[in-house]
Amino acid sequence: MEVVKRRTVKTLVTKLTSVSEQTRTEALCELRLLSKNDPESRPLIAEANAIPLISESLYSTVVTLQENATATILNLSISSKEDLISSHGVLDALSHALRNPASPFVAQCAAATIFSLLTIESFRPIIGHKRDIIFGLVEIIRSPGSVARSIKDSLRALFGIALYPLNRAQMVELGAVQALFSLILKDGRVGLVEDATAVIAQVAGCEESWEAFKKVSGLGVLMDLLDNSTGSSYRTKENAVSALLNLVYCGGEKVAKVVRGKMEKRVLDGIVDVSQNGSEKGKNKAIELLKIVDARLESLSLSSHSL
Repeated sequence: MEVVKRRTVKTLVTKLTSVSEQTRTEALCELRLLSKNDPESRPLIAEANAIPLISESLYSTVVTLQENATATILNLSISSKEDLISSHGVLDALSHALRNPASPFVAQCAAATIFSLLTIESFRPIIGHKRDIIFGLVEIIRSPGSVARSIKDSLRALFGIALYPLNRAQMVELGAVQALFSLILKDGRVGLVEDATAVIAQVAGCEESWEAFKKVSGLGVLMDLLDNSTGSSYRTKENAVSALLNLVYCGGEKVAKVVRGKMEKRVLDGIVDVSQNGSEKGKNKAIELLKIVDARLESLSLSSHSL
């Protein structure tokens, strides 16, 4: 059975070198379906040196070619991550597809593929080094024409990039903070706000973030999200707590003083709420933030945590 599969894959990969656009499109369509429906075919496709040929089609302006190519690469990323990251030109091709998608589906697949690769910790500095990838992801969440699925996959990819601390300053430089806060203010969908604040919490963990947060009144937005009257989900509120905590950790007493100065009872009530009703990690971070914000609340936060 495997011999038959190998022969089928080899035939399709050979067709990818055809001068005929129709032949290449048909072969890519079959490879897409094969990689989607038959997990065992994925390593066979990678072993047949198909990845560089598939990647070439990410530069195509023909919708069907680019869509089938990005979908196939996404399918391969499920179980052939090492083959993808080690194939010359794949990340550049994905970057091009992100920034020049022939359709929203292409942008979604490219972002989802990058997120899939980022689940491997050692890949995070490699992908973060590609400025055009970060720029492309930021542009998707910034663009009013982007569809929700593309935005969500881009946010997940940005979160994965931000998990590597040395990537965060570059994300700030490329406008991620402004784009993320703009998304929160303009799009009220709970899932997107949760994902956006998760990225913000990570990006806050670098010295460069404070100035960027000030430019977009980010501190005020985070505090509004903690206000119980705004109806934010617990995940969003926990992310806001984490972001404030990271800002203070990286900015020191100077930032802590500003946070204390802007703190209102409505915000403190929200932090206390998280310290009582959040997840275990959320409770611990809320207690730490309460200690920093007002030492008088330390005993309250600790007793709340014990309930």
